Amino acid sequence: MSIDVEHLTLADATGLIRDRKLSPVELARAYLDRIERHDGAINSFITVTGETALERAKQAEREIQAGHYRGPMHGVPYALKDIVETKGIPTTAHSRVLRDYVPAQDAVVEQKLAAAGGVLLGKLACLEFAHASPSVDQAWPQARNPWNTDHGFTGGSSTGSASAVAASLTPCAIGTDTGGSVRNPAALCGITGLMPTYGRVSRRGVIPYSFSLDHVGPMAWTARDCAIMLQSIAGYDEGDPGSLQTPVPDFVSPLDGKIAGMRIGLLRYMYEEDMTADDDILAAMRETVRRLESLGAVVTEVRARPLMDYHDCKLVIGVAEFYSVHEADFARRFHEYGADLQTKTFQGAFLGAADYLQAQRVRRHLAQDMQRTIEPFDALLVASNVRPAPRIQPKTRSSTEYFQKPNITAVFNVTGNPAIAIPNGFSASGLPLSCMIVGKRFDEARILKIADALERETPWAARRPALPEK
Repeated sequence: MSIDVEHLTLADATGLIRDRKLSPVELARAYLDRIERHDGAINSFITVTGETALERAKQAEREIQAGHYRGPMHGVPYALKDIVETKGIPTTAHSRVLRDYVPAQDAVVEQKLAAAGGVLLGKLACLEFAHASPSVDQAWPQARNPWNTDHGFTGGSSTGSASAVAASLTPCAIGTDTGGSVRNPAALCGITGLMPTYGRVSRRGVIPYSFSLDHVGPMAWTARDCAIMLQSIAGYDEGDPGSLQTPVPDFVSPLDGKIAGMRIGLLRYMYEEDMTADDDILAAMRETVRRLESLGAVVTEVRARPLMDYHDCKLVIGVAEFYSVHEADFARRFHEYGADLQTKTFQGAFLGAADYLQAQRVRRHLAQDMQRTIEPFDALLVASNVRPAPRIQPKTRSSTEYFQKPNITAVFNVTGNPAIAIPNGFSASGLPLSCMIVGKRFDEARILKIADALERETPWAARRPALPEK
């Protein structure tokens, strides 16, 4: 059959492969061909694992033809942010420091996707060690936003994951999120990105940014796609100190489009008062509220703590823990880090134990406050960001903006709540807009259900960017 991978979702591919209407080998070849034709314009891949992909696709096809179907990821291609370790395949973290690093073991998330029969297409660009801003001295070119390769930033730090999915170079990808790095790129690239509850998905084998803030999550076109991926990667891992032993529910079956009677708290003050969203985003949020109400949900304004409270807490914890990860290499190999990351990493040397412990104490209070805020509701709603993708502006040194300016996504890294970013419109200039649905801890199923219901009522997840050839 002719394969239109440009408009193929993960859920589409799953059904066709399961019903033996689509060959995993033909599908893998179609994506590899599209990567060859288009990725030179967006730089989403650092390493393309063509041979591995075809070997896994052939194995999946043999198993499925023999009646040994493993489940929804069987024979389906995916790609990994290049801080997820892969046995025998370079894992660079988009940095000169790791340009020659080839892990001896797979990260747990890769082990689970491989065990589910997934087909690895390659490793994806990111911001250096998931922390730097675009820099003129990075080891590989910065990933670009497929909606406007000359203009649009892809967000940070799962840049290649978002741009590869948005460009239909892979139906899904794995990203990581420490302050919004799954949800922000998803928002700016017009796809869906899910940050699960802290402890839901193992981070063992993922190069750390911040031990107590890092999450691993799926990125794809739809909430259903993300649910399928989460089903494969969720679960307790005794080797990850942050992993929590809690049952993994069925994330996919409840997605029926029905949310009548659900109560949703609107965090309007975060994007209208603490930050000032532009007119396109304000209009998109009003329309999202209207859509939810038309589906029978009850939307009520609610307030939590000021954004700067979460920002200051996250900043101290993140900077301190990032420096602890890189202290030895920073002393020995300072010159190999990008200039922007040099500036950001150096701040951690000046934080004392009292600063860090105080931030963790404040974090507990912020998390408790958020649980009280969300308790009367099924979920919370807020804008993912306050403007569409800005222009890429490579830096030679970090500005103070990073330390002074809050963002909405980081709130839920501090509190540990699951959050999903989904498209909710386009700006006048044609760039994607996004909203975020936040759930109670370990209640990913409910926010996926709300996101799926919204996606069924809107056209945004069906739109695709026009790509230039390489």
